[in-house]
Amino acid sequence: MGRYVYGFAEGNRDLAGLLGGKGANLAEMTRLGLPVPPGFTVTTEACRVFLAEGAEPEGLAAEVSRYLAALEKDSGRLLGQPDDPLLLSVRSGARFSMPGMMETVLDVGLNDASVLGLAKVSGNERFAWDSYRRLIQMYGSTVMGVDPALFEEEMALLRQAREAPDDVHLDACDLARLVESYKRIVRERTGHEFPQSPALQLQQAILAVFGSWNSERARLYRRRERIPDDLGTAVNVQRMVFGNLGPDSGSGVAFTRDPATGRPGLYGDYLANAQGEDVVSGVRDAVPLAELARLDPRSYRRLRDHAKALERHYRDLCDIEFTIERGTLWMLQTRVGKRTAEAAFAIAAELIEEGLIGADEGLVRVSGDGLARLMFPRFDTAALGAPLAHGVPASPGAAAGAAVFDSAAALRRAAAGEPVVLVREETTPDDLPGMVAAQAVLTGRGGKTSHAAVVARGMGKVCVCGVQDITVDTGARRFTTRDGTVVAEGELISVDGSRGTVHAGAVPLVPSATMRYLECGEQAGSVVSAVARALEHADTVRRLEVRANADTPEDAARARRFGAQGIGLCRTEHMFLGERRKLVEEMILARTDTARERALAALLPLQRADFTEILAVMDGLPVTVRLLDPPLHEFLPDRTELAVRMAADEASGRRPEARDVELLDAVNRTHEENPMLGLRGVRLGLVVPGLVAMQVRALAEAVVARIRAGGAPRAEIMVPLVGAVEELRLARAEVERVLAEVGEETGVPVRCPVGTMIELPRAALTAGRIAEEAEFFSFGTNDLTQTTWGFSRDDVEAAFFPAYLDLDVFDASPFETLDREGVGRLVRIAVEEGRAARPDLVIGVCGEHGGDPESVRFFHTAGLDYVSCSPFRVPVARLEAGRAALGDTGPGPDSR
Repeated sequence: MGRYVYGFAEGNRDLAGLLGGKGANLAEMTRLGLPVPPGFTVTTEACRVFLAEGAEPEGLAAEVSRYLAALEKDSGRLLGQPDDPLLLSVRSGARFSMPGMMETVLDVGLNDASVLGLAKVSGNERFAWDSYRRLIQMYGSTVMGVDPALFEEEMALLRQAREAPDDVHLDACDLARLVESYKRIVRERTGHEFPQSPALQLQQAILAVFGSWNSERARLYRRRERIPDDLGTAVNVQRMVFGNLGPDSGSGVAFTRDPATGRPGLYGDYLANAQGEDVVSGVRDAVPLAELARLDPRSYRRLRDHAKALERHYRDLCDIEFTIERGTLWMLQTRVGKRTAEAAFAIAAELIEEGLIGADEGLVRVSGDGLARLMFPRFDTAALGAPLAHGVPASPGAAAGAAVFDSAAALRRAAAGEPVVLVREETTPDDLPGMVAAQAVLTGRGGKTSHAAVVARGMGKVCVCGVQDITVDTGARRFTTRDGTVVAEGELISVDGSRGTVHAGAVPLVPSATMRYLECGEQAGSVVSAVARALEHADTVRRLEVRANADTPEDAARARRFGAQGIGLCRTEHMFLGERRKLVEEMILARTDTARERALAALLPLQRADFTEILAVMDGLPVTVRLLDPPLHEFLPDRTELAVRMAADEASGRRPEARDVELLDAVNRTHEENPMLGLRGVRLGLVVPGLVAMQVRALAEAVVARIRAGGAPRAEIMVPLVGAVEELRLARAEVERVLAEVGEETGVPVRCPVGTMIELPRAALTAGRIAEEAEFFSFGTNDLTQTTWGFSRDDVEAAFFPAYLDLDVFDASPFETLDREGVGRLVRIAVEEGRAARPDLVIGVCGEHGGDPESVRFFHTAGLDYVSCSPFRVPVARLEAGRAALGDTGPGPDSR
């Protein structure tokens, strides 16, 4: 039996894995001498044992009793004693922040007797009954499983009867009656009375918080944030301090910098005569934290000083929860705060400037996912027009979609491919599925510290909160603006999370400032400057080269502007589209060598011109050209369309066109049941005479042209879909024959390294043999994933991937983030065996995984030389390659 409980004075922030983030930081604040209400933490290990065995860990109750006794001795009161009760809060606290996803129970220890003692000792009868109704509401839903909506309905009915705008306007008698109503709801819904034993309340609250780790919303949040399921949560038991004692009390949330923009200064919300749950739930509108300086200057000064101390200590943006109890400030929580991508880059740059962190740590503090979000377009300000409403800009960005008013509608419409905006009066953790599905979140109440704001920032979603200009009617599925405009479900709206505005219709978009910098070097504003510095530093520390997948001179030029160090994949089949498709048809239709050679001869100058332009754009950098890969049927008309056209001719008495007859014959001749595993790649080059020779000649002549023009071309030739070394040996012989021919004809020696794409499990498993003939490897991870899993990407992603994600078969699509366990193992085998056979083997990846942040970190540790991805993902790959070189293995704080 291990140790399961630690007092706040016994821990520190380095024990976050054991004590959870909240418990570790409470211990750290205690160690720093900040005013923290005393308490203790039940460890994540106890939670894991509980979840595994379904029962309280042996010895836990005895440990809790010892620490409770010490807490009682320190406070001079016993838990729930009738005349002057010690009351406790019981809060969850996982290793990584999961705002609102797990449960809290406040005021543990109150019962029918101690509520009277609390009223007497506090001199505030209303406060005592308000605390008791909060306990029954939280305990009833968290521990006893009562639908929380039933408590809310009872509160709403009472407020309506008393014509009270909020709960603050209910008096002690009202709240006492509400307590009885709540106890009745518990009794009717569970068959049990609300427990009067304070010890039982504490025990059951701790176990219920453990159980909330596996609630549906907590599991969904972890999948979304890629937090492991086996961490478990700690439980923090703390002496209650009360913000609901009157106007000289209150609760708030503070950030040491603006979590939306990164601007320095104390930001947050404060709510007088309230508990902390009221602030984040948005049930009453809080005031800006600056207002506290007028309401309670002394507490504000102390809070400001503590915030500065915490930021210096943690060397980062800190998120703080606090309570003021009759003029005394108490610090209830601190953590490294979630922030938007914009704020992440700005804060990292400012902390570097202030000397609190170095450039390496600053790079680790940002992420490729955050950079990608900054590259998203913004609304065209010239087209914005007058907004429908204004609110709090809680999470920046621009998004448009159909207004929806609950999670079910958001999920249904998003599954059909429709962008949506989730509109709620305020969000709760139960709204998480809809928030995940939506492009943006809009709430009528709440501020930058509300549930909607915190969760949206963590997920990178656009969010505007506290839009008091609208009245949300979820029952009627509409909202109404102050001027009477009605927006019904399904109508398009646009949400500007940077300005805090809502607009009718879909507002046009323009490139972001970050994209303008990447495209043309324009550095406008502190955030863009911070992005530039982060990318520059990443380039100095990364080991991985970053290349681009580009098939046209335009794509190649863009990739180079974005910082690509070459082209890792130039797909020649993309050069055969449009008008050139007819020439490929002629090659396929050819019945004689002469006819085929004529068609290939017509294609040759066109490919040569393409190659020449691309080599010119990428002068001095490697350009890896993949020989024709897809099956030939992709260049022919659709079989059904041809047959229908010919049948229509025959039905009308016309003879079908001779060309259509030829094409249909060719389509039938080349038809395959599973073409992606049929005649394609290297197989195509080996059985279609002249195809490889034409492509290699076009590339070789382009190289010669660039050399004669004074350029420095670095062309490489990649043979696709090799499964056996014999295939590569035959293809390479043809390539080298043509290169030698062109060299002799032009008098210019042409040297092009020849390698292969590793995209079949057999190729990975026989990499040592294949490396005897290959000068480089490039992993085609899209096909390697398909052939390893036995998935057809086009068929399975919509068919059952959502179910597989729900069932935890995998936590992300293996086509988006590399499957390290299966596909990743094949990659490691191929790298090890390939380099054993050829130590100087250059190895890269050209599947789109090359631009996925998590996959880039894997490729670094696997020992690859470069990653290649679409041009727009090149900056992301550069940043993540730098973070990987610094040993970082996870997302930045903007996503944790």
